[in-house]
Amino acid sequence: MIPTSGPQIVRRPIHSRSLYEEDWTRRCVAYFLCRLRVSKPPCDGSGGSANHQKGCQTGRSEVTSHVGTFHGLRSFSQLLFSMFLVYPENASLPIMSNPMDGASGALLGAHWLQQGLPADDTDGDSTLGDEIESSTASLSSSILNYRNINGRTYHSHAAMDDEYWAPNDPKHLEALDIFYHAIDMMLEGKLHQAPLSQNIENAVDIGTGSGLWAIDFADKYTNCTVIGTDISPVQPSWVPPNLLFEIDDATKEWTFRDDHFDYIHMQLLNGAFDSLTHIYSQAFRCCKPGGWFEHVDTSVMVASDDGSVEENSPLDQYGKIFEAAGKRVNRMSRSADFTTMEDAMKEAGFENITVKKYKMPVSPWHSEQRMKDIGLYAYATMTTDVEGIIQFMFGTIMGWSQQEIAVYADFLRRQLRRKDVHGYYTLKVVYGQKPQ
Repeated sequence: MIPTSGPQIVRRPIHSRSLYEEDWTRRCVAYFLCRLRVSKPPCDGSGGSANHQKGCQTGRSEVTSHVGTFHGLRSFSQLLFSMFLVYPENASLPIMSNPMDGASGALLGAHWLQQGLPADDTDGDSTLGDEIESSTASLSSSILNYRNINGRTYHSHAAMDDEYWAPNDPKHLEALDIFYHAIDMMLEGKLHQAPLSQNIENAVDIGTGSGLWAIDFADKYTNCTVIGTDISPVQPSWVPPNLLFEIDDATKEWTFRDDHFDYIHMQLLNGAFDSLTHIYSQAFRCCKPGGWFEHVDTSVMVASDDGSVEENSPLDQYGKIFEAAGKRVNRMSRSADFTTMEDAMKEAGFENITVKKYKMPVSPWHSEQRMKDIGLYAYATMTTDVEGIIQFMFGTIMGWSQQEIAVYADFLRRQLRRKDVHGYYTLKVVYGQKPQ
């Protein structure tokens, strides 16, 4: 374990059973379907100790038994496309003027109740079907004492003082894994944009989530010690031998040594911070001279170049409501929309800063096959767990009732099915180097 300094945080390594290991079969299936690597094990067992090789062989046989049913499936996207047909272009969506939450442009939850529940999508041409759902430690008891909000679990206050909006239960983690694959496709399979050398020694993934990126990175850089930190112990225990997961709150003072990491990575942390100043300054302190820091995130705003995401429609309101909720609890949600990331990186002291922006479809409307596939995975992410994504921000923060959330979620799914709605997220990658 990497030496630490400072008494502020007790970092807790996860080195035995993961909280959701009892759900391992389901997670394995979702993982391999999302990654489109049904026949490729994460390790060939050719290196490392005899115990490591034995572990790889055991893990391979377990995974093979779980996903063997899917050997005839060429890709997860083919399964979804076989069910996805165009939603009628003349289908109506609720777009009307209603009382809003201050100047944010966010409609109140009562607006969606006034529309009534959307008509049942009985036409097979407009629905995905139920198959989308099926595609899918030594820790102190206080860490596992999760908060429960309307049947969904969230991180324990023992891990983080403030409240983070995303659930940590298997359903949301599955949606997160699918979105990870969408981003992987958007970035053309590149785990990082920063120009790393092959002989890096230490790397950390801040806010690792289910740990997929950290696992992939550790597989690629086998001689590098990789740490993944998060506020929930939801990562698998079957991981590369050079990877360690730890419980840590990135909003507090980091306990890693100064000038230690060759590479620091953050991804998908919208709504986690009140500002980037503290986070980036900690990254600068812990980064080696000549090392790299990279932040990947998306905007919560759904835009369109042709006006097909109409004002006050469900997709248009999604980002506005999320932003309004973030402002109430002093959490950033639109760092990818402005120059916030690159400005904070420059202020922290990084140089050679590079910014890359991408338009990421929210559904498979694009004419180019690769972008269509990306949109399909983004669509699957949202429709798999709409309620989980919006539950905390819309319900707990904005005060929406469960009925209002359910009705809005139905309208959002309905709009996402329409191929004449050309919505996209902004995906932004910013990386910089610590001076030598």
